[in-house]
Amino acid sequence: MAEINNEWGIAVAEGWFITVEGGEGAGKTSLIPEIESFLQEKGMEVLITREPGGIRIAEEIRSIILNKEHISMDGRTEALLYAAARRQHLVEKVLPAIARGITVLSDRYVDSSLVYQGHARGLGIDEIYSVNEFATAGVMPDLTLWLDIDPELGLSRIHKDEGREINRLDLEGRSFHHKVREGYALLHARYPDRIVRIDAGQPLDQVAQSVRQALNLSFQAGKRCFHVK
Repeated sequence: MAEINNEWGIAVAEGWFITVEGGEGAGKTSLIPEIESFLQEKGMEVLITREPGGIRIAEEIRSIILNKEHISMDGRTEALLYAAARRQHLVEKVLPAIARGITVLSDRYVDSSLVYQGHARGLGIDEIYSVNEFATAGVMPDLTLWLDIDPELGLSRIHKDEGREINRLDLEGRSFHHKVREGYALLHARYPDRIVRIDAGQPLDQVAQSVRQALNLSFQAGKRCFHVK
């Protein structure tokens, strides 16, 4: 497997697994290309992907989950569909890339399910974690960047962006989105070594600077959370 050598002094046989999380309107789509450019400048080969999706099977599941007409979908059904899409995406795209020394940058991963279905839908963070532990065989990212934003600001961004697709989760009530933010705060407290909070209410250039600082600190420390059971 390939070796990665860069200014941080890390040489690893496997690429890093980095995820970007946050509530609706946090700015993940705008920020991820900035992160990709930063990592490439530092000598890393980067693969960008997303959840649910990233591969054909998972994209088809995504179309079912986020369809605005599926308002009657049960919370557990939703959680299981996310886990199924995640499993296929992981084994078909993410793990093979990491094994080749490529750093995978994913728009969402397990934390989204823990927050949206586990906390916001009230199904239980631990219960949803158990489902996803089975689906992923315990694979978790090295680093998670949580773009924290006030739900009111995030939703206002969505409604101003005429080009953005409005999906089923965007149509949830304000209380749901506040629970989402609360859920991320709970995970941040539970996994402080892996999850880094970024103030996403700042202008994009300032958010990008905060992310670059977080990445530098993580790589300098060389502490990895990624593992496969």
